[in-house]
This record gives sequence, structure tokens and C-alpha cells, in this order.
Amino acid sequence: MKHFKFIFVSSAILLCALANAIGQTRAPKSDVQSWTDIQLTVPVNKKVDFLIQGTLRVGGNVSTPVDERWGFGFNYKLQKYVTLNELYFHREAKPPNGRQEREDRLTFGATLRKPIGKFALVDRNWFERRWRAPQVDAWRYRNAVLLEHPFNIGKTKFTLAVGDEVFYDWSLHVWVRNRFAVGASHAFNKHFTFYVYGMRQNDGRARPGDISILGTQLRFRL
Repeated sequence: MKHFKFIFVSSAILLCALANAIGQTRAPKSDVQSWTDIQLTVPVNKKVDFLIQGTLRVGGNVSTPVDERWGFGFNYKLQKYVTLNELYFHREAKPPNGRQEREDRLTFGATLRKPIGKFALVDRNWFERRWRAPQVDAWRYRNAVLLEHPFNIGKTKFTLAVGDEVFYDWSLHVWVRNRFAVGASHAFNKHFTFYVYGMRQNDGRARPGDISILGTQLRFRL
């Protein structure tokens, strides 16, 4: 009986230690991150732009790089208010305590931009084909609605932007993600615009899925 009690107690302690270790190494559900995007736009003609973009995301409560991606694509100005988008991205990521992830992504869609008085309403619709590892390949739909309004601080002009984006994943057949963002941009000249924003992402499927983000975009145009 004593030996049985010893084995039982030892097994219980071992199981508790193992469960604790697994809990500590599992990717967290929430995080605080910093996202930095650099985008270069090269006009091909009056209706077509060629784009190159690189992104670095620092997570683990802004302590370590967790996501790196680069890509290129084209914007086609179909008419005054409609632009077609065609993009390719490659992604390498490792969430805190998570698995290494790789992805190649093709994006096709359209962006509608309509002036409404001093405001501008932007509605972006994207369809994405995602080749992923270790996750299964999937299609995803993204719809982003953005409202912009110019304002001044002294003699300096800025543009305020408030927007929300939702994601539908066909591999899960469910709306998986929502992103709400508020930011402001300033065009230093016709070749360089700086944009800074705060964003909140909520996603019950990904880990981490609930993320608070401070983001910056450096947009260059030749």
C-alpha cells in the first residue's frame, strides 16, 4: 500500500508539472505588438502603380520579432473612384512560444473611394488565397471600411482615419477576425507620407488573436 501511495503521489506531481510546463510554453491568447510597414510606389503610367512592401511585427509585449513579410503587386485605376488590387506576399512568423509559420499569399480585390463633402469614404474588398504551413491552405475574404477627414495643427495638414476590417475564413466557414483602428497621416511632400495608428484586433481562433497594436507606415512614391 505504501508503494502504491508513493507511485500515485509521484505521478500526480509529475502530471501537474507537465501541465504547468505546457501552459507556460503555449502561445498566449493576447499580446501587445508594434507593426512597421515600408511601402514604395512606382508609377508605371497614369492608371497603373507598381508596389513593393516590407513589414516587421514585434510582439511578445514588444520584446521580440514575431512576423516578417515582404511583397509586391499592382494597383490598376479602373475609373475615378475604383482601383483594382493585385498583390503577392511571403510571410515568416513565430508567435511567442508558438510554432514556426510560413505563408505565400495572393490577393485580388478592389478599393472604392468616394468623397463626401470634406470626408472620404473608402471601402476595400479583398479575396486572398493562402498557402500555409503548418496550417491548411485556405481562402479568405476581407472587407475594410475607412472614413478619412483632413485637419490642421497650426499650419500643418493631417488626415484623420477611422476604420474597421472584418475577416471571413472559408476553411473554418466563420467570421474569424475584427480590427478597429484610429490613426493620422501627414504628407511631408508628394514623395513621402507618414502614417501612425492604434489598432485593436480580436480573433478567437488565432494565438495570439487579441492584440493591441501601435503601427507606423512609411509610404514612399517615386
